[in-house]
Amino acid sequence: MLDPALLREHLDDVRARLRTRSEDHNADLDRLVKADGERRAILPELETNRRARKLVGEQVARARKAGEDGDKLAELMQSGQEHGAVIKALEARLGSVEEERDAFARTLPNLPHASVPVGSSEADNVEIRRHGEPPRFDFKPRPHWELGPALGILDFERAVRMAAARFAVLTGTGARLARALINFMLDLHTGAHGYTEIEPPFLANAAALTGTGNLPKFEHDLFKVAGDWDLYLIPTAEVPLCNLHREEILDGRLLPARYVAYTPCFRSEAGSYGKDVRGLIRQHQFDKVELVAYATPDTSWDVHEELTLHAEAVLKQLGLPYRTVLLCTGDMGFAASKTYDLEVWLPGHDAYREISSCSNTEAFQARRAGIRFRRDGKGKPEHAHTLNGSGVAVGRALVAILENCQQRDGSVVIPEALRGYMGGLEVIEPVR
Repeated sequence: MLDPALLREHLDDVRARLRTRSEDHNADLDRLVKADGERRAILPELETNRRARKLVGEQVARARKAGEDGDKLAELMQSGQEHGAVIKALEARLGSVEEERDAFARTLPNLPHASVPVGSSEADNVEIRRHGEPPRFDFKPRPHWELGPALGILDFERAVRMAAARFAVLTGTGARLARALINFMLDLHTGAHGYTEIEPPFLANAAALTGTGNLPKFEHDLFKVAGDWDLYLIPTAEVPLCNLHREEILDGRLLPARYVAYTPCFRSEAGSYGKDVRGLIRQHQFDKVELVAYATPDTSWDVHEELTLHAEAVLKQLGLPYRTVLLCTGDMGFAASKTYDLEVWLPGHDAYREISSCSNTEAFQARRAGIRFRRDGKGKPEHAHTLNGSGVAVGRALVAILENCQQRDGSVVIPEALRGYMGGLEVIEPVR
């Protein structure tokens, strides 16, 4: 949620920065400004009547103490009742206006950081760096949706029969490879990178999803639990991790705080039909290891760079070629102020594809979730900055291994970093 003071004091700047986003937000911004103006007009009148009622109450108490009776006391009591009626009406109006203001505020995305390039689509993103060279094959590389079934580790047909399209079954060595990736990432991030591992709920309530910005705007992308439950399957571990300190005041001396979690993730992928319909790239259910950090405003940009490097370390140790891309204003997520995408090379697609997004949301999520901190453990509370990044998406890492490490005979060489998690297995052989 945007800072209300920023909207009042720098409205033209806010309007200009929102204009660089992918959608037109002027109408909601105008409604928000109007509602905020009504709120500020109500507050002085409400306070005046509260003071007047308090004064009348004191006069009534003195009159009774002095033994006064009759018309004067009745007049005072009538005045108090009138102020009370006005206060009740103003409070009701204030509540309605604030609800309206907050509803419009929740529809507005975060403001892009000054360092984010202005653009309308992924074509305007800026490549920052590359690591590794795409492999050169002396044969035509196969996509993972051919390799996996031939290796006997990936089954889409059975998944459709038990669930629906865009689900998959990993079998035998495939399931073990996915588990190896999860354990490898968790060990790397908790060990070398110093994150605290969390096992959160895989369901989240509406308040938590509102805090991260998934609700109300993106409800169509969520799976809601049937019945009277106010619960949704989480679309990413960012949701529970960013709500771990919901409505808390943190000790600024303990920041940055870094957390990592493995969870399954569930997304309806509404509106994405026709995109990546084959294979594991865009599934309704997938595994991910997520990184989340809480930081102070003056350190969050350094933490953002570090978090991105921590996600890159996964790809480096797996020996996968990738590039780091700075997203433009029109391609960033709703809550992000700045985002780096890590794109891994996939020979079966002959392209780099996203495997991680690392974002600084500044105080946008913290303001929605009521997450604050005190510098030096004391003083006036301030909103923390929250950061998140995939560390990384397990299914896409598995895809990248299959496609980059494939051999002419259809076998796949397991990256050395994973062999200890695979009981020493070095090569996945095709089913004969």
